[in-house]
Amino acid sequence: MADSMVLSEIPAARERKEGRERGSDFSELSRRMTEAGLLRRRPLYYTVRFGAVALALAGGVAAFVALGDGWSQLIVAAVMALVFGQLALAAHDLAHRQVFSRRRPSEAGGLLVANLLLGMSYGWWMNKHTRHHANPNHEEKDPDVSPDILVWSQRQARGARGIPRFVGKHQAALFFPLLTLEGLNLSFNSFKALRGPSMKRPVLEGTLLVAHFAVYFGGLFTVLSPGRAIAFVAVHQGLFGVYLGSVFAPNHKGMPMIEEGTRLDFLRRQVLTSRNVRGGAFVDVLMGGLNYQIEHHLFPSMPTPALADAQVITERYCAELGVPYHQTGLIASHREALRHLRHVGEPLRDAR
Repeated sequence: MADSMVLSEIPAARERKEGRERGSDFSELSRRMTEAGLLRRRPLYYTVRFGAVALALAGGVAAFVALGDGWSQLIVAAVMALVFGQLALAAHDLAHRQVFSRRRPSEAGGLLVANLLLGMSYGWWMNKHTRHHANPNHEEKDPDVSPDILVWSQRQARGARGIPRFVGKHQAALFFPLLTLEGLNLSFNSFKALRGPSMKRPVLEGTLLVAHFAVYFGGLFTVLSPGRAIAFVAVHQGLFGVYLGSVFAPNHKGMPMIEEGTRLDFLRRQVLTSRNVRGGAFVDVLMGGLNYQIEHHLFPSMPTPALADAQVITERYCAELGVPYHQTGLIASHREALRHLRHVGEPLRDAR
């Protein structure tokens, strides 16, 4: 039985629009974005935003030192989980060259924020994220939907073995509990990737990672008793993982998957597999602009403050072409993602 959430052929769409072939549809959209000035760098915005995150980080460290060995430090841990989430979003924007147009300052900023401040390998994440952007929700090519623990299509579920087969039966219920481990998972995979062939600067990245965790654990076990230090790590890393997962999960989870051999042009490949999340200024800050996921995938280097205007242009253009364009609220986006997880796990629950 075919999985309704898998794209096995190009959805119905107008073959031509004013003489344009489907392959040039993105070029026309790009022209409109350029004419609107939405691809220009926004240095003032990033100065203010990164400055605010830096102040929040410094304030959290100061509060941690001032409070000393007490259970009130768990409040600091929760706040720092949000700060770490914002740092991850900053690293994301640096990696996409939204902040700087040149490679060197982008990489330097990414290594500083990701490796030193977050404890996550910039090089490993860049390799993984670049492959995701090239083929979002592709069963074979997108590393974000590989069946490592969860399964993302019924075809993956039918072929699942080991942990994915066990977890996949109840993955909708287990999704948020599993997110509490995501921060630790990122750090673990970062160290693991240091010996991989795709790592360009293993010594530099490894040194920065070791420096991060030396300061992180050194500070915790110097100021706090062992029990409180462990509790701090659990709260901080757990909430950081949930926050990070809650930012990235609404973007593609529950949107159609792409089978090997399916032919889609660039615009349709990005639009049909992505979901925008509405919610105003609060969601914009919470998700760091990734709530405009469709526009971000179409124009990865577009600065965050330009995405709202780009959204209006893109939605209208997709309507002209007859291309489905999906956006919903924050809670509804998670509901769709969880419903999808439950749906694709059906073959495992039905197995005898």
